[in-house]
Amino acid sequence: MENPSQIQRRDKVNTPEKTKKKYFRRKPSKIQVARVILKLLPFVIRLRKDRREWVKREGKNINEKKYRKNAQRGLRIFIDLGPSYIKLGQWLSTRADILPQPYLEVLSTLQDEVPPAPFSRTRPIIEAELGEIKNIFDEFDISPLNGASLGQVYLATYKAKKVVVKVSRPDIEDIVEKDIAILRAILPIATRFIDPNLRFSAEAMFSQFIETIHEEMDYRIEAANLAAIKQNLKGDKMVIIPNVVLERTTRHVITLEYVPGIKITDIESLDQAGIDRQKLVVRVHHVFFKMLLHHNLFHADPHPGNISVSKTGQIILYDFGMVGRLENETRLKLIRLYLSLLEKDPTRAVNVLIELGSLEPDVNRFVVERALELSIRSLHGTKVDRMEVRALMDLANKTLSKFPFRLPKNLALYMRMTSIVEGIYQHHNVDLRFVRVLSQLLEQEGLIKEAYLEEIKYSINRFAKGIEQSVELAPLMKSYLDTRMTNHDGHKISNNFLGASLFASALFLGTVYFSDHNPNLLYMGFILSAGIFGISLVAAIRKWF
Repeated sequence: MENPSQIQRRDKVNTPEKTKKKYFRRKPSKIQVARVILKLLPFVIRLRKDRREWVKREGKNINEKKYRKNAQRGLRIFIDLGPSYIKLGQWLSTRADILPQPYLEVLSTLQDEVPPAPFSRTRPIIEAELGEIKNIFDEFDISPLNGASLGQVYLATYKAKKVVVKVSRPDIEDIVEKDIAILRAILPIATRFIDPNLRFSAEAMFSQFIETIHEEMDYRIEAANLAAIKQNLKGDKMVIIPNVVLERTTRHVITLEYVPGIKITDIESLDQAGIDRQKLVVRVHHVFFKMLLHHNLFHADPHPGNISVSKTGQIILYDFGMVGRLENETRLKLIRLYLSLLEKDPTRAVNVLIELGSLEPDVNRFVVERALELSIRSLHGTKVDRMEVRALMDLANKTLSKFPFRLPKNLALYMRMTSIVEGIYQHHNVDLRFVRVLSQLLEQEGLIKEAYLEEIKYSINRFAKGIEQSVELAPLMKSYLDTRMTNHDGHKISNNFLGASLFASALFLGTVYFSDHNPNLLYMGFILSAGIFGISLVAAIRKWF
């Protein structure tokens, strides 16, 4: 067995020069660009109109049926245009900063299913990178199990064990590069039809999409992702991740252990197998949030085709082409966010959302905190009026849609992951207390202590910043007091009294600055500053008299 990092080195050595693809680098023809524009333009125009209305009305009193109908048209256009556009549609379904909620819900159903290419076109890809099929596999079934936009899957036997062989679609890199060139050509035109708030970040968002699709086309990256997540979850006996057959894995071919199971959404088969679906849904949430909050690396495409269930109720995960990676700082912020929800503290939650870039610093905090308060009540099992819940969902979508910011790639993938996992829960319609699942996860993984340490660091930094900003007023205050303030005998206030007063003022102003995060510190700061001021005043009076 090789290390995943060795695959890339071996692939470069063994792949014949003639099999290396010459990517599509020339400019697309005007006809090609015009064809795509004519197909996409009606969708973009409708989206622009719907999005403006959605933001203006704050998601209320809109014709949701019309929105869904327009989104369905877009979905069909993406399928018709081919693999790259299917991926584009899936990527857009993660962008709550671009699309209204009904669009997100429709595009999230976009399945990565494309009729497979004939084996006569797939065989040369396998043999160019691994050698003749008869020499590298014991048996090979040329009838594909399924076909996706970027690859297709076959069943084979290797060393007397069943394996799954995923192969890149013929000419997929040429196709993707051509499509990217076309999309790049029409991007300046498309930006004229989107909100000014989004226009400045369109190029950055497009770059994120290109990065994502290129990563998915390289199966060496998928092998490394799988190995890393498998290592992270090795202590969890309720999760099964197939082994990679590294010696039969290259850039365009990945060979995996064959691990069949029941599809996660097949309710009838799960019930027949005696699987407790409530426990299953809880387990799914636990596994995916464990990846997110404990290990930094998470499976970002957990749609029903990528999750199965063993006869004993274990979760089987497939397809690690799309993963999210969070910097440790971002991961800790997410833990703090969830902890604030558990502790029913909307003020802290808003602070973290601003730090994450999900809210603008000048957002109406009162409105957002009120919305989060309703959400927290619902999470903790307190009955909330349906109209309040709907208003909350609309407000959340409006908040993301109205303010211009760049949603980092992996936070978009995080949103995709959580929404798909939520969809699995909705499909099974079981009793799930997310707060309880989250609380157990944070406790079991030792994350509560980590979150509190980060919260303390954050509090100290904010407090120090407030003190620093307050002390900057000291020179002005001193200058004013030196020239204007004297006692009744015409003598200047003593330097000790002035210094103590400045320090007390700085302390009080610093705690006022910090009070939105922790009101208790305001009271403590007031008491300390009043005490210092009082003591210094008594000392000064004694000196004067």
